[in-house]
Amino acid sequence: MLPSKVVRNKAGRAVPLLLAALIFAGCSGQGPTGNGADIKSPATGTSDYYLQQMQQSGDNSKLSWQLLAIRALLNEGKASQAKQLLDKLPHERDADQQQEIILLSAQYYVLTKDNAGASALLKQIENDRLSKDQQARYYQLVISAQHDAPSLQLIRAYIAQQALLSSPQDKQKNIDATWQALTGLSKQQRDSLVINANENVLQGWLDLLDTYRANQNTPDMLKSGISDWQIRYPDNPAAKMLPTALSGIQNYKQASTGKIALLLPLNGQAKVFANAIQKGFDDARNGTLNAAQPAPATAPQAPTTDSAEPLQQAQAQPAAGQDASQPAGQAQADASQQNAAQPADQAPEGSENNPVVAPSDAAFQPDNEDNPAPAANSTAASPQVTDTAPPSSAAQVQVYDTSNQPIDQVIAKAQQDGATLIVGPLLKDNVEKLANLPSSVNILALNEPEQVQNRPNICYFALSPEDEARDAAHHMWDQGKRQPLLLLPRSALGDRVSKAFAEEWQKLGGSTVLQQRFGSVAELKQGINSGAGIRLSGTPVQTEQQQQPQQVSIAGLTIPAPASDTPPPAASGGNPDSVYVVATQNEMQLIKPMIAMRTSSRDNVAIYASSRSYQAGGGADFRFEMDGLQFSDAPLLTGANPALMAQAARNFNNDYSLVRLYAMGIDTWTLANHFNEMRQMPGYQIKGDTGVLSANQDCVINRKLTWSQYRQGKIVPVN
Repeated sequence: MLPSKVVRNKAGRAVPLLLAALIFAGCSGQGPTGNGADIKSPATGTSDYYLQQMQQSGDNSKLSWQLLAIRALLNEGKASQAKQLLDKLPHERDADQQQEIILLSAQYYVLTKDNAGASALLKQIENDRLSKDQQARYYQLVISAQHDAPSLQLIRAYIAQQALLSSPQDKQKNIDATWQALTGLSKQQRDSLVINANENVLQGWLDLLDTYRANQNTPDMLKSGISDWQIRYPDNPAAKMLPTALSGIQNYKQASTGKIALLLPLNGQAKVFANAIQKGFDDARNGTLNAAQPAPATAPQAPTTDSAEPLQQAQAQPAAGQDASQPAGQAQADASQQNAAQPADQAPEGSENNPVVAPSDAAFQPDNEDNPAPAANSTAASPQVTDTAPPSSAAQVQVYDTSNQPIDQVIAKAQQDGATLIVGPLLKDNVEKLANLPSSVNILALNEPEQVQNRPNICYFALSPEDEARDAAHHMWDQGKRQPLLLLPRSALGDRVSKAFAEEWQKLGGSTVLQQRFGSVAELKQGINSGAGIRLSGTPVQTEQQQQPQQVSIAGLTIPAPASDTPPPAASGGNPDSVYVVATQNEMQLIKPMIAMRTSSRDNVAIYASSRSYQAGGGADFRFEMDGLQFSDAPLLTGANPALMAQAARNFNNDYSLVRLYAMGIDTWTLANHFNEMRQMPGYQIKGDTGVLSANQDCVINRKLTWSQYRQGKIVPVN
């Protein structure tokens, strides 16, 4: 037996040693609770902790600690350090370690935006060798590598991930993402789907999609169809927790249009635009449109004159980026010269502080055969698209002037008068104030604020260049283009278009978009006279998504926002395969040949344009010069209803910008009659005169436009 003195001395020496060990452990990084280096369990420690364990471990567990350290580094966004450790992995590893290495390598690729590399690696995973935690990480990596591009693989990953989630929030988020992927499938993808006999959950989801698509424009039938589906698929996760987009349909009620308040500026510079919208609204309500029935086989005729005939002769300040030589119908109609304009697509707006978004103007003469407008485009919309609302003598409409009163007072007066629906206001500064007003009456605003706030009683409808840009992104993507370049004016208009196009392009799965700017007509003429041409190059468009990346965290896997050592996403490699041009007709006459001067026909670069270029004055020579160019515009102006177009052109002295606003007024009547459908039913569509109309989650009305093409001196629909 040891003497008691010795025992006390040993114990006395042990206390400071224990304290030192605890202090050292606390300084070395946070350690997890669990059983050592278990690569199949969640990595809850810090990278510093795992790196220390790796350095102190023997050969048996060193590799496992190294893998945990790599995972922690990736979760912390330290891609470069993780890559260094990945490169130093020993060649000897067991089967479980090999599967973990594949997962970590794929996570590195996702973090560094190499989604193709991640997808290729994930195909090597043996799912039956993975733990539940590893499976959750695997499916999240599959989802992240798909970059939100709808596909059967993405949907299967969401379905598999659902069973691994525990929190109601994660489950609802996953169900919503599954539904978004399903509804994002193209017709070609849906028609080519092949599923296995044992994929009952997937079959249930597809049947829900079929139910939705068959009844999406008939609310009562859709409610009944969803209830029947829930009975047929009681075990489907969505039967117990509907996608958020569908849950609101259960409470759907038809909006009341018994008394409509129409809020418009009846005085000042914007009066002419308000009048055009009001006439379209009134003609649709009163049934005047029935006198002009569509005749798709015959296209209206446009003129060969060299200048447009503007409706108003008032001197107007041009919009930023607007050619000052254009007629008043194309310029910003505000002589006040206050703050810089928020330019719309082509048309004048109420004032530089209160823009009224409207398209370009052009003359229209239905009897001239030399310059035919495009025939009706055959682009098909999704099933059961609602047409223009029928006229109604029962609806009471009262017009309120917003020119001289604060908008809150006008809306309060409309509510006091018993309005059940408010249409307007039109000017942008008034629309900006709507979200802060206490009104609970449904409001269909005729413009869009800079920052949209989702209010359950407000929808926004505007003819904007952003609309056209987003539609162009979809059109070009559907035509197989993957390396677009934007050719835009050096103006605020160009800034708005580039932002809208690039953000939509990346939502579709595209890479960074390039942009190139041009100056005035005089500069373009100087360039073409010198033989310089336009070389298609550009700089990347920076989107908000790139400037403020967000981390993904679900099911035990965190993919953080890229750290400073993570390279940004690269632009498309090689030369552009397509160009989207926003230019006036005068500018386009110079731009297209300048592109041809520096581009070989073998490059096969497709050129697309907004409605800004579709104006009067384009005779046979112009149409031959534009051969191959595709452009978008409202259906009314591209042959959907020639008789109505001719009637509208006569009413507005051949001013295309006012005809477009007239079409907007027609669609406003239809939107007013289907307000709750647009507000509450995702995917609801209206076949309007300004485009096929649908709403996003904030009830901003989007337009799918008609695309036409110059071909051998004629204008034909793009099939």
